Amino acid sequence: MIAIPWYFTKMGDATLFGYLYVGITAVSLFWGPFCGTLVDKYDRKRIFLVVSAVMAVIVLCVSGYGYLSGSVPWWLVGLVYLVTFMDYNIHYPNLYAFSQEITEPRYYGKITSYIEIQGQVSSMLAGAFAAMLLDGSLDGNLSFFGFDIYTGWVFEAWDIHRIFLIDGLTYLSAIAIIYFIRYQSLIRRKPETGSIQERLALGWNWLKSNPRVLTFGIASYGIFIIVLVSVFYNNPIYIENHLLADAGVYASSEMYYSLGAIIAGIAIRYIFDERRISIPASIIIMTFLTAGLFFMLNFTKGIFIFYFAMLLLGVTNAGTRIQRVTFLFRRIPNQYYGRANSIFFISNILFRICLLSVFALPFFHRDNHVAMTMGIMGMFLVVAGGILVWNHFGVKSEK
Repeated sequence: MIAIPWYFTKMGDATLFGYLYVGITAVSLFWGPFCGTLVDKYDRKRIFLVVSAVMAVIVLCVSGYGYLSGSVPWWLVGLVYLVTFMDYNIHYPNLYAFSQEITEPRYYGKITSYIEIQGQVSSMLAGAFAAMLLDGSLDGNLSFFGFDIYTGWVFEAWDIHRIFLIDGLTYLSAIAIIYFIRYQSLIRRKPETGSIQERLALGWNWLKSNPRVLTFGIASYGIFIIVLVSVFYNNPIYIENHLLADAGVYASSEMYYSLGAIIAGIAIRYIFDERRISIPASIIIMTFLTAGLFFMLNFTKGIFIFYFAMLLLGVTNAGTRIQRVTFLFRRIPNQYYGRANSIFFISNILFRICLLSVFALPFFHRDNHVAMTMGIMGMFLVVAGGILVWNHFGVKSEK
């Protein structure tokens, strides 16, 4: 996922990738809700195994095609991006629903923090390897957190199919690890029958009867929406056209982002202690702070300022996710969690389609016009923060 956006940017196909990303996001509009019904109906460990197996087959087949033909056409690279996003759409709702199912309520805050730390350590390592593989090293220097470190390791930049090979092997490793997981469910789920539409309607009806949870679930996605748009689409263009930098800066920014997320996983529950500040209030603070970061990126060209912004973005996005999931774990029954999360995800997709449709316009790829997109995303977060303020402070409590 780190390699593909940069691959299209370096090929001069940023506009093509923009439209591809919009199309993939549109597919998620239909796939996401279906995922929610699967998560609430079937054994969640089995879902992990099946999805990992399907991903391993697809990614390794594309890699094999690249080895046989010497290159991978753009549409196969796009296919890998599509199926990876489809994997995300089912993996994370399944992961959180599974965690809620096997965790005592008093440990909800801890388990969401542990999930964040583990995920972001993996992302940081991926960023480090991406920095090495995407650019190569002909002088023995490797980029690590934006600094060139001499290692003596000399190699050329990897082709995309070689990176896909490593990616596919990680899915095989995941299957082996997940297969041996032993657990005891703490929640008894009722067997679900009926059509997909009927099962999805049950989740929607529950949310309609709890409008503050519904509004919170949609508006608190603000930072996550911006992260998906910026990290997976805007940042490669911003780095090349505005910062005039290379793949090392792109991968290093991912490392700073992951480091910030790890910090959030360790410290966010102590920074925003619920005895002093409520979860919705903490998310409001982080949403407005993130808006300020994007306004700053609109006006600066400093690479280390960009790194600093990515570090803080990692803190606010991961911190918001930890707080948000903990809040929703306590309020949404496990029976409906997958579907409720899918409904929130629909709003996420719609907002992303709107932003990506604008940012994919050729105007934003000329010169350094991409910097303007940072200001637009900052305004989006101001609106999201305002809705959270109204929902938390301006609406009467539900009975």
